[in-house]
Amino acid sequence: MEVLRDDVALANRIAYREGLVTAFGHVSSRVPGTDTFLIPPRAAPMFATPDTLLLLDCEGNVLEGDGRPNSEFWIHARIYAVRPDVGAVVHAHGPACVALGQIGQTVRPLHNSGAVIGRVPVFRRAGLIRSRALGDAVAAELDGGRAILLRGHGANLVERDVRRAMVMACWLEEAARLQLEALAAAAGDAARLCFYDDQEIARLAEELGDEVPIARAWDYYAARA
Repeated sequence: MEVLRDDVALANRIAYREGLVTAFGHVSSRVPGTDTFLIPPRAAPMFATPDTLLLLDCEGNVLEGDGRPNSEFWIHARIYAVRPDVGAVVHAHGPACVALGQIGQTVRPLHNSGAVIGRVPVFRRAGLIRSRALGDAVAAELDGGRAILLRGHGANLVERDVRRAMVMACWLEEAARLQLEALAAAAGDAARLCFYDDQEIARLAEELGDEVPIARAWDYYAARA
């Protein structure tokens, strides 16, 4: 548990360092083998430390820790409730993801790292996710995928552990930023962009989705944080 707490706290600080969050946003991790998860209290992610994390269950109850949870803890709680394969959730406010969703597009892969993420649906309701019902709606829209944009709000990224989730969240924002730059270069004509096809996506997912590239990327982001 000590290592997990260290990783969750560090992931929140990475999210801040990489520009995915400012005063708001949060990264959580399921406690393996349980329906509980660790998440920072209601404070800017840059202040996350291992000993201040809260332990919540999928019904939103605080089981351990001092302080209030973030108001959008339902994002995490309800994804964990319906996705036993998910070990970590990143809720980020990356500006490129926000901008892309607001021009009626979603993230599509234009570079190797982006190809690992897969299909990215868009949750069209604007506003905060502060109820169980909205958490359930986001989880349903995410379905069995890895990422989802929240229109005007940012993105959620899920993975089997917190290190993978944080790396993928960084790659998602990078992919969104490259897509915006490519659209600008193409004068807004998305048909001119050479997105990766399904065969290329499958190949890159195999090449970059194993533990070695993820560990190398985690070490990089951790050192920057």
